[in-house]
Amino acid sequence: MARNGSGRGFLGGVCALALSACGGGGGGGGVQSTPAPAVPPPVASPSPTPPPPSFDTAEYQRSTGLALANALPAYQAGGSGAGVTVAVIDSGVAAGNAEFAGRLSPASTDVVGTRGIGDESGHGTAVSSVLLGARNDIGTHGVAFGATLLALRTDSVGSCTGAQGECSHNDNAIARALDIAVQQGARVANLSLGGDAPNTALRIAMQRATAAGMVLVISAGNDGAAQPDPFAAVATDGVVARNQIIIAGAYDAGRVIAEFSNRAGAASAFYLTALGTRVRAIDETGTSFLYSGTSFSAPHIAGAAALLAQAFPNLTGAQIVQILLDSADDLGTAGTDAIYGRGGLNIGRAFAPRGGASLAGTGFSLTGQAVSATLSPAMGDAVQRGLGAVMLDGFGRAYDVDLGAGIGVTAPSAMLGPILNQPVRGAGLAHGGAVFGLSLAAGRAVPGDGDPAAYPGVRPDAGFARPLAGFVAGQIGARTALAAGFGQGGAALAARLDGRAEPGLLVARAPADALGFDRRIASAAGVSHRLGALGLSLIAEQGDALRALPGDPRRPLDRAGYALVGLGAARSLGAVALDARLSVMREAGSVLGGRFGAAFGGGGARTLFSDLGARWAPAPGWSLGAAARIGWTRMDGGGLVAEGASFGSTAFAVDLAGTGVFAPGDRLALRVAQPLRVGLAGAGGIAVRLPTGYDYADGSTRFDWRRLNLNPEGREIAVEAGYSGRAMGGAFGANLFWRRDPGHFAALGDDVGLVMRWQTGF
Repeated sequence: MARNGSGRGFLGGVCALALSACGGGGGGGGVQSTPAPAVPPPVASPSPTPPPPSFDTAEYQRSTGLALANALPAYQAGGSGAGVTVAVIDSGVAAGNAEFAGRLSPASTDVVGTRGIGDESGHGTAVSSVLLGARNDIGTHGVAFGATLLALRTDSVGSCTGAQGECSHNDNAIARALDIAVQQGARVANLSLGGDAPNTALRIAMQRATAAGMVLVISAGNDGAAQPDPFAAVATDGVVARNQIIIAGAYDAGRVIAEFSNRAGAASAFYLTALGTRVRAIDETGTSFLYSGTSFSAPHIAGAAALLAQAFPNLTGAQIVQILLDSADDLGTAGTDAIYGRGGLNIGRAFAPRGGASLAGTGFSLTGQAVSATLSPAMGDAVQRGLGAVMLDGFGRAYDVDLGAGIGVTAPSAMLGPILNQPVRGAGLAHGGAVFGLSLAAGRAVPGDGDPAAYPGVRPDAGFARPLAGFVAGQIGARTALAAGFGQGGAALAARLDGRAEPGLLVARAPADALGFDRRIASAAGVSHRLGALGLSLIAEQGDALRALPGDPRRPLDRAGYALVGLGAARSLGAVALDARLSVMREAGSVLGGRFGAAFGGGGARTLFSDLGARWAPAPGWSLGAAARIGWTRMDGGGLVAEGASFGSTAFAVDLAGTGVFAPGDRLALRVAQPLRVGLAGAGGIAVRLPTGYDYADGSTRFDWRRLNLNPEGREIAVEAGYSGRAMGGAFGANLFWRRDPGHFAALGDDVGLVMRWQTGF
């Protein structure tokens, strides 16, 4: 069986010669070629330090089909086709043309006779230049400009120069060419040919080619028919094609199906379109012409297959075809249709990850929460650097991924929101050696959370008074006291048991109360015992580390339980009172309040806090205090985190407090404080073992240690002055504060506020 290729004609004057259709079994729609405008040679401009290569060049823009197929992302990712052999089964090639210099396989041959691979019609040369012409700033370049050309000449002797000017190709010759392509390890074969269904010998050769993993791209034909040529329709034969044959249809510069192009028809599942009108390419003399026909959409698709084969050598032929078809732009009727089939070629999308992504060599999915984290307030605006890793998509293709992009931060808390949004009243009772206290809020609840202590005052729900916090304390002996409470921490109970009165400030808080995260305190208890001048205390506290979930603020808060136990000692030496405490905090599901996915250890952590404090009373009613907290957090480990990964944190405060300053019973306080902040002597991060290299040859992954940074750039310093007393028959209070780098965020402006309140009873 003989089948037609296309001849090549050129424009004489202003007349275009009508050429036989590439793949046009019976003549059908014509192929037109017109001389392309001359392109002046580029002017050399050497640079001592060349910039990174730019692929969006004038040569690229002249290669119109590349821009329409979105090829730039593939080139920017390193795609060129280098090292990939592509068989062009056609009328030969102009072997001496610079477009193919150094990339013409020595196995190229005339399959029919001993004529050599020289091209008599120019068709094979034009197809080859579209597929893999050199990127040399001259004219245009091919899709896979680095690929190796295996030119297999199959035109029948004398057919290209006959009276009809139409090359013919015998099925048996094409079959032999495919066998040679298999022997030479070609990954892709381009057949810009058409006509009747292949004979038995050719079908078997196609079957051998697909069995070897080769991708075949066949022109749809140029008859403007509703179905592809029978020759191309072999793609629908699963036994022969093995899902490795693509039928190439043609669209125009507007990505509208070309009038001459055969449509997808019943082969729509394997049909893909690319530019096939006015495609600039060279003939056998090196002259540029504008060609039209599905002969020239096919090499665009074959070149894309070569790019994928080079960039991702693990891909099978069937996977390459699947990726090209699945990543196509949907053209025409939504979904796969009988005109455009799967749509229009989009090389950039074909290079993008597809399917489930995971970290190479680990199995950790990138589509869930396993490789993500949300830092806690103590970690502030910690910036991630050097967290590059290798991921694999659903096809086992390796990509670089910045894991730092999946590390979120916690926005600074609105310190005064709960206070200003909700009126709070206190009640107390003392009887004998026992003291009872309770803080009540007007009936308000937190939407969707059921936790009134977390974000109070969001939605009114009148009709009841809700307790926010409470305690009971009492002596159980001459030297021993007990205290228990809810809604207030162990540090507050410890101060009560030790008889220490902390300044009443809202923003600049004491270090002993700093755990590094927003929390809901469920319960706390403490016991103190005096041994002469030394006071010992034991406290315990439990609750939840809270994290607001993204989206609707009414959503329930994310909770992770924690428990804390501390042992303290206090002693007075004249006018100086000293105290020290060691505490151990255990978290389940959080790390100093931060949330870490399974790849970063998941689980929880254990933190040891060491607190030191001193207060000096230089004069009656006045005291000067200083306090510091040092924390050391050890993660549970697991995932990619180093065994025993740990980091340090610090908090401090200095304050001045006085009573009876302006009136009997009033209180004045001034404090400078830093809330808990990760970072201590360089220990502000954790080591993680990340996949940083991948070898396609054996599927092995290289791992290196990297640092997950938890040390913020910013450092919050809060300065606050507070005053409380009696005025106009009620209780009056005022607090003025300033915060630098609020929430440990260096980029945030200063936070300044003034709170004034007056309260009386009726």
